[in-house]
Formats: sequence, C-alpha cells, structure tokens
Amino acid sequence: MTGTGIGTTADDRLTWLMEGLLERTPGARHALVLSRDGLRLCRTPELSVDRADQLSAIAAGIQSLSQGASVEFGDGSGGVRTAMAEFHGGVLFIVEAGEGAHLAVVTDEEADAGLVGHNMSELVEQLGEHLSAKPRHPTSATNPSAATDPTAARNATGIARNAAGTRNAAGSTGTMGAAGTTGAAAVTTATTTTAATALAPRTS
Repeated sequence: MTGTGIGTTADDRLTWLMEGLLERTPGARHALVLSRDGLRLCRTPELSVDRADQLSAIAAGIQSLSQGASVEFGDGSGGVRTAMAEFHGGVLFIVEAGEGAHLAVVTDEEADAGLVGHNMSELVEQLGEHLSAKPRHPTSATNPSAATDPTAARNATGIARNAAGTRNAAGSTGTMGAAGTTGAAAVTTATTTTAATALAPRTS
C-alpha cells in the first residue's frame, strides 16, 4: 500500500470485504479499489502488486473515457454508473465508490453481470467513507470540468498504455495509442485489447 492515508486495520477490513464479494460472486477473480487518477488503494490477495498497479491504470483510463462520453453524449454531468470492458477470457467492471475512488472487479466471461453489479453496489455501501480518496492532482476549483475533459481522458489512456505496453509492445501499445488520438471510435477496441492482454488468465 502506498500513500493512501488508510491505516492497517482499515486496509484489512477493505480486503476482507472485497474477498467476501469474490466469495458471493461466481466467476469473480479479482477486486481492486483505486483512486480516480489510477493509484492502487487496496486489492484482493490473488492479485499481485504489479498486476494491481497495471489494473489500476487500465481501470482509471476506461473510467475517464466513460466520463468523457457522459459529458459529450449523456446529460453532460460526467456521471458514470458502470463502465465495463468485455475481452477474450474475462470482463472488467468499474463503478464509482466514494469521492475520487473506484471499485474494479475482474470476472470470467460466464459471470452473471447483474449479480456482479448488485454485489459491487452492496460493497460500495458497506465500505462507505473508507473508499473516499483524493486524487494526487485534484481538479482545480475554477475548472470543475477538467476531470472529464477530452485531454484528461487521453492522458489517462496514456497511463494505461504505459502500464500494459511492455507486455505486448506490438499489439496493445499501438491499440491504446490509437484510442488516445482517434477518440471515441477506438475506445472499445483499445480498452478491450489492453484489458485482454493484461488481465486474461495466465496459463502455465
């Protein structure tokens, strides 16, 4: 754990609650709490520190792009109920969880999306104030729309690209780079390819 401001006892409770979600949700593999700007806050033990950092960057990028879509094509608020990326070998779900924090869950392809969403919502309510996390670079009070600005979305996508690029430089990096420059049309391809590369089950 790095720079979260959450004590060990609270960390243990967060981990315990997230492990409970995995136990109640058939097909769920990993759960992670992250800050809005991609800082890992808490993870389930099956997820290594390196892969948790990688997942945090990917989830922050997807969530930022979803917020941008909400601004441009939704009600303009930037609010996102659930962001989801389906890829070969699994599904990534992301929900808002307190001020400046997100909850991400990786599941098998066969997992019941309705049950996953329900259990994630219950977990967010249980965690309450523990999931409130200020970003490392807070949005300026004079520019409240910065969090959903297209430039911010591209920057978040770049974070995800850097985290996952070393695993598949020829494939994932190029795809994520395309998302940063071509916009919404490439979002599905970019997030799906990168998430699949980084999060698909490893074979021995």
